[in-house]
Amino acid sequence: MRVVIAPDKFKGSLSAPEVASRLSAGLRAGFAAGRAAASLPAEGFETTLIPVADGGEGTLDAAVGSGFTRRSATVTGPTGHPITAEFAVRGEEAVIEMAAASGLAVLPGFGDGSAPNTETAKSSTSLGTGELIRAALDLGCRHIILGVGGSANTDGGAGVLQGLGAVLLDAEGNELPGGGAALARLDRIDFSNLDVRLEATEFVLASDVDNPLLGRTGAAAIFGPQKGATPDDVASLDAALAHFVQVLANEIGSEAQDAAQAPGAGAAGGVGYIAIAALGAARRPGIDVVLEFTELEQRLAGADLVITGEGSLDEQSLLGKTPMGVARAAARSGIPVIAVCGRSTLSPEQLSESGFESVHALTELEANVEKCIAEAGPLLEELGKHIGVRLSEKSAPTHEAARTETKEQLHV
Repeated sequence: MRVVIAPDKFKGSLSAPEVASRLSAGLRAGFAAGRAAASLPAEGFETTLIPVADGGEGTLDAAVGSGFTRRSATVTGPTGHPITAEFAVRGEEAVIEMAAASGLAVLPGFGDGSAPNTETAKSSTSLGTGELIRAALDLGCRHIILGVGGSANTDGGAGVLQGLGAVLLDAEGNELPGGGAALARLDRIDFSNLDVRLEATEFVLASDVDNPLLGRTGAAAIFGPQKGATPDDVASLDAALAHFVQVLANEIGSEAQDAAQAPGAGAAGGVGYIAIAALGAARRPGIDVVLEFTELEQRLAGADLVITGEGSLDEQSLLGKTPMGVARAAARSGIPVIAVCGRSTLSPEQLSESGFESVHALTELEANVEKCIAEAGPLLEELGKHIGVRLSEKSAPTHEAARTETKEQLHV
């Protein structure tokens, strides 16, 4: 029997590779124990681990788990401090997770409980993301996937331009500091030193966010508050972004204004905007991009079962998140799929319509959610054992029979 394990992270507990590894260990132990308890002969049991993500946090891990090489570079963090950020390379392909360079998680003190505030909301820059792109170009990459999400900045991606060689100037010819608030003083943009390699580089914006850059549903209004912006900050940042669009349009043409209304322009504090307007990026759903570079569908060949999941299986999961993307891929191959999660808030009707044969939550083993988060690894392994035992009970002697009976046995 061959089981493909393709989960997303359990946020706050385990990365996707850790989820896959824990689940695999439990499945193997449970399957072996079940066969032995039934006095059945040992049977081959194989797991294929394919960590996945939806284009945001965890995309880098998914790339490395699919044959990309992890690389690192020293770049400018969101508040100007130097940090080491990782990206992934495979031949001329690169995967950049912008949160690694410009995310909330790399704000000074964030891991120690410090929250983003009005100052970081106005001054955080995406400069480091531009520097990561340049590091990938230095390695010969000419197809770059930009995974966005978890950003600290609301600078319209101006920092990305700066990281790639553009210079943002005020009316006196002084270079602007980083951050969205400073864009209110922008007078012109000098592109004379913009990296010429960009012309031969293809960009993909991996994002499920469809917000425009400006207005009531724009980057500042929707995402600014979670980055520490006050209502006054939101208004001033939105105005500064609108001014940035106008100045950029003066430099490159009306496509800069058109791009501000494009779905996804508001992603990652406007990094989506600059990716579309200046880098010519094609926006695609994050899960589609990840499933493509992990070659999930090709690697499903010959599998009897697929297991996917994420920390919380809820209504958001049904809107194109990782579990549904994996479930659709499995369905196209005619392979049953089950989901594991920390907890599920979906109704029986929603679960039935989702395409999962069954759903197994850590809360089935431990009702205390906080304990589930703290002890997710051991609990997930134990959950895997239960599933493994069940698989062993009805494992069939032939490949086709195994696939048929697997569908019947998973309603635990």
